[in-house]
Amino acid sequence: MISVNDFKTGVTVEIDGDAYSVVEFQHVKPGKGSAFVRTKLRNSRTGAVIEQTFNAGTKLPKAHLDRREMEYLYNDGEFYWVMDCENFEQVSLTEAQVGDNVKFLKENMHLSVLFFKGSIIGVSLPGQVELEVIDTEPGIKGDTQSGGNKPATLETGAVVRVPFFINVGDRIRVNTETSEYIERCK
Repeated sequence: MISVNDFKTGVTVEIDGDAYSVVEFQHVKPGKGSAFVRTKLRNSRTGAVIEQTFNAGTKLPKAHLDRREMEYLYNDGEFYWVMDCENFEQVSLTEAQVGDNVKFLKENMHLSVLFFKGSIIGVSLPGQVELEVIDTEPGIKGDTQSGGNKPATLETGAVVRVPFFINVGDRIRVNTETSEYIERCK
């Protein structure tokens, strides 16, 4: 059990059988009446954000989340198959479970899979991935890094904006959270 007075951003609690992580919280002590805590909570399963107010000192059960390191194997057209790196058990994920991360998935990539009460509630990729550019307009001699950008299609099918000097066949590093180009790899 955790008291709402001890809330911090990122703390995960269980409400009505679902895991919620604290996005925002504010302790309020009005001149009249008792203190309370105003919160914004994100449902770990659906991603929906709710606003809820608790009386100060209210205790909620802490949600026990299990994070496992897994390796992405392949997509069979319907499911994305991953393998637990410890016991080699294979698990299928739906596109909804993988979310926006699907555009950066590459075979043999290591993922972090989040479980709550035995069911998968989230998948997170490494912060950066290195991918090859398979389609973009050709660069022109004299193009510099600060000169603007153009769209480039990566080997996973994702489209990101890259500087003009990037060509087909170049390997680039991309931020998986913002889908932004970071640098060209050597």
